[in-house]
Amino acid sequence: MERRSLPPTASVAHVSEGAKLHAPSAERNAAAITEVLVEIAPQAGRALEIASGTGQHIVTFARAMPNLDWQPTEIDPDRRSSIDAWAAESGLPNLRPAIALNATAPGWAAEQGHRELIVLINLLHLISTPEAQILISEMANALAPSGRFALYGPFLRAGQATSDGDARFHASLKAQDPTIGYKDLAEVKDWIEATGLSVIDIRSMPANNLLLVAQGPV
Repeated sequence: MERRSLPPTASVAHVSEGAKLHAPSAERNAAAITEVLVEIAPQAGRALEIASGTGQHIVTFARAMPNLDWQPTEIDPDRRSSIDAWAAESGLPNLRPAIALNATAPGWAAEQGHRELIVLINLLHLISTPEAQILISEMANALAPSGRFALYGPFLRAGQATSDGDARFHASLKAQDPTIGYKDLAEVKDWIEATGLSVIDIRSMPANNLLLVAQGPV
């Protein structure tokens, strides 16, 4: 995933205590995402979060789902430090140190495979379509049989934004980099199902976001 200059409203995180970074969006949506994950997650196994950001989400997930072994990943070293700081503060035994992972590069599934749960939050709109397709293909290869993939974020529906705020944000992303921006829900569903996974649920979430749940063959 190449470094991009994103609009100020994309991927916002502020310096907190020590190495910790704080993302207001993560604080707002963590509870709603966790509620769905608790419902759809396997009872036990290995969970992987792609692009864990500040670490606020995965600490919440690991606390709510203690029978899963959680692996955070992040391409940015400052955010990996933040993840580890949040994890150290939590003291959770089922949360591993963050590792560097470029999820848009081919081949990463070979090292990260056999995961019962993979979670991706608010990334697809910040990468290009070819990068998103690589990520989804690798994700499918990294899932254990009958494993589940949870994908959260904003989407276009039938090519259109569903609110004025989404339309403005999508336009600001495209203005900064024409290759990125919101992906269409139907297209993303097709990309997922082309890997052999089945989209088994689509949940409406706060702020016009969606959470897609896909499952591998049993």
